[in-house]
Amino acid sequence: QVQLVESGGGLVQPGGSLRLSCASSGRTFSSYTLGWFRQVPGKEREFVGGITWSSDFTYYADSVKGRFTISRDNAKNRMFLQMNSLKFEDSAIYYCAARLYSGPSYLESDYDYWGQGTQVTVSR
Repeated sequence: QVQLVESGGGLVQPGGSLRLSCASSGRTFSSYTLGWFRQVPGKEREFVGGITWSSDFTYYADSVKGRFTISRDNAKNRMFLQMNSLKFEDSAIYYCAARLYSGPSYLESDYDYWGQGTQVTVSR
């Protein structure tokens, strides 16, 4: 099975930046699609962005396009989410997810493995 671990969350002021990481324990991402989702208590989980690992193709939700950037370190099997110009509405628990196919998707049901999440709070 695939174990995913997120890190890098914390408290940041509006307009600030954070960089989240997602790493796999004992598994390579070579043939997977990796995604970021976020969730606020009482609301549905929301797609943020994703990357097809083999082709390094990235795609994003309209709400974060131009502010968030996904990248990877292929040698270390690690994915990053660089978040800039953060807003109050970006506050959420952010989850890393893995799909066992190399095609992009924004649907929760298409992803097979999930991390435990990391909290991001944007506050003055």
